Amino acid sequence: MPHEYTYQLTLPEPSEYPKTFQPDSFSTECFAMNYEDRRTAFFEFLKNNPARDNFKAAFHEVGRMAAGDNPHLGILQAALDYINQRRDCADFVMHSIIRLLYQFPNHPILPYDFYKEAELVVLGFKYWPDEPGFDSMCTWTENHHILFASAAYLAGQLYPQAEFTNSRQSGEQKKRVNRERILRWLDLRFQTGFSEWLSHVYYDEDLAALINLVEFCDDLEIVEKSKKVIDLILLDIAINSFKGVFASTHGRSYEWVKKDPAEEATTAVSKLMFGRGIFSMSDNMSAVLFALSEKYKLPVFIFRVANEDPVEFNNRQRMGIRLSELHHWGLDPDRMEDGMALLTLEAYLHPRTITGFVNMLDAFKWWDNEFFSPFAPYRGLLKMAKRLRLLPLLARVLEKDITRNTREEVNLITYRTRYYQLSTAVDYRKGYGGDQQHIWQASLGGKAVCFTTHPARLSGRVETPNYWAGSGLLPRAAQYKNVTVVLYKLKSIPALYVPVRHFYTHAWLPKNEFDEVLHDGHWVFARKGKAYLGLYSSNPTFWNMNGISPVPGLEISKEPNNFGNEIVALGKRQVWLCELGDEEKSGSFTDFCQCLRMATPRVSGLSVTYQSPSQGLVKFAWQGDFIVDGKTIPLKEFPRYDNPYGCVPFGSKEMVFEDKEGNFTLVLD
Repeated sequence: MPHEYTYQLTLPEPSEYPKTFQPDSFSTECFAMNYEDRRTAFFEFLKNNPARDNFKAAFHEVGRMAAGDNPHLGILQAALDYINQRRDCADFVMHSIIRLLYQFPNHPILPYDFYKEAELVVLGFKYWPDEPGFDSMCTWTENHHILFASAAYLAGQLYPQAEFTNSRQSGEQKKRVNRERILRWLDLRFQTGFSEWLSHVYYDEDLAALINLVEFCDDLEIVEKSKKVIDLILLDIAINSFKGVFASTHGRSYEWVKKDPAEEATTAVSKLMFGRGIFSMSDNMSAVLFALSEKYKLPVFIFRVANEDPVEFNNRQRMGIRLSELHHWGLDPDRMEDGMALLTLEAYLHPRTITGFVNMLDAFKWWDNEFFSPFAPYRGLLKMAKRLRLLPLLARVLEKDITRNTREEVNLITYRTRYYQLSTAVDYRKGYGGDQQHIWQASLGGKAVCFTTHPARLSGRVETPNYWAGSGLLPRAAQYKNVTVVLYKLKSIPALYVPVRHFYTHAWLPKNEFDEVLHDGHWVFARKGKAYLGLYSSNPTFWNMNGISPVPGLEISKEPNNFGNEIVALGKRQVWLCELGDEEKSGSFTDFCQCLRMATPRVSGLSVTYQSPSQGLVKFAWQGDFIVDGKTIPLKEFPRYDNPYGCVPFGSKEMVFEDKEGNFTLVLD
């Protein structure tokens, strides 16, 4: 990342400010059925704890103000400095200041000079890449797009006649320019979902922007559509969570949140809105804004869904768009405004978008933006190829590497019982490089999770793709209920960005988070309570115990947190298979293990046949259909939603869901 994502404090904390962190406890069941009780508990948490040392600390202080306590003025002042310096994620921080200016315009604890400086900061900020000034802010991903556009609109509304000193626009002009951006973003999210699908990191950021719009925007259409997209985000979390953990496949994720649900950016929202999760200090943006909101009310239907624990639940969803269908969604990659919308998919160097993107690098002076520094050495090559109209051809040659960030349409499955959850992005961009996509995960509760990746780099918790976040190369995966099959085909590809250097895959399975773990040949079995997991590897495996590989020349991680938790599988052609069970359906753990041992898959290259004890004969390969018990299981063309609550066609402007207590309907227009 280009910058340190922390504040530089110049003022001391108040004398009565909390000195030590008092951690919250994780709630796997709803800890309070009444929202006001949950809200009160959250405010108590904010009052009793200091803000954490990250750039979201200002939200914590705004929450303390709402709870009746004095804020740490040094943090709020540092937030203004952070924005003024145009550091990456300044748009996140801006939403805490906008909330403060709207909700607490004359707070007695804050001096006049602070409000005056806040006004100057808001008026002087760079809200879009076409405005003057150099910076290395990320303005274009799905969450940043709505954060910047909504901040600009609300700032313009707050100061309608003032001149914004950087852009030389009036507040009214700011509103007009950003209204269409906001509405397009909302319409696409409603109809097509999120390219950052089910992100337990970036849904938090989306929600922060949308809640501020609901609370303060003067445009009724924006307000109503924002409410509906909030509903859908919360519904996504509700139907893809297990015992308070957003334990699904994710379009964007990082190592630490995949391994520890208490680090999920969405967990505080989950506990506040649903009663399940933990009040986290790491990411409280949207939780604070929900707690402060008077105008957004969680639909009772979504609360019921979040707290229902059915014997069996199967959800299919489709999100995102195909770049081959851009014009269907009114997107032209040669138009700058549409180009920004396409960058919400991070379609930088895709053959269909590369020419427009190179134009944007010139127009917005992005060659020097630190996020695009990997492209700078190839500036001459790219501009020459543009003049010769060869950019699409160049992109096709290097596509599997240079489009690893791109998130096109995804079809996903989440299957849950009372004991476990399994979730997979099925048949998603197989053989392409990956960036932050989290393809599959098995969850038995808390940190007792299992997933696999192809490591792109040995090092790094931040830069992606790395050892656990993203993928060197993406697998082909399929899921049917409690069984997931994941195929990896590792090979060198033409690469400018991340060359394939590690020819093995690995699984995360933290031994100490399970009650039992057994390694028996090609199988690893694990139990937590009454839930069981079987993980099969077609190639020989070993546990990373000390960072030293038993295979000469094979480099593995030397980070201690991987020791005893990482299973390394050798081989360029790899089949991972995971089947989950429980005491009710599978008998004892011993019985479960024995049944899977007897059903050991037959593997030939990247073709696998497996007699699942629970689902029958499973057949899957790098090419062709996914067959279970003689039936072809679809991996494409899913509806927008398909689960026991309803089936919504993809692209629909009306959604109807139903449970035993009633209907819940959302209409876009």
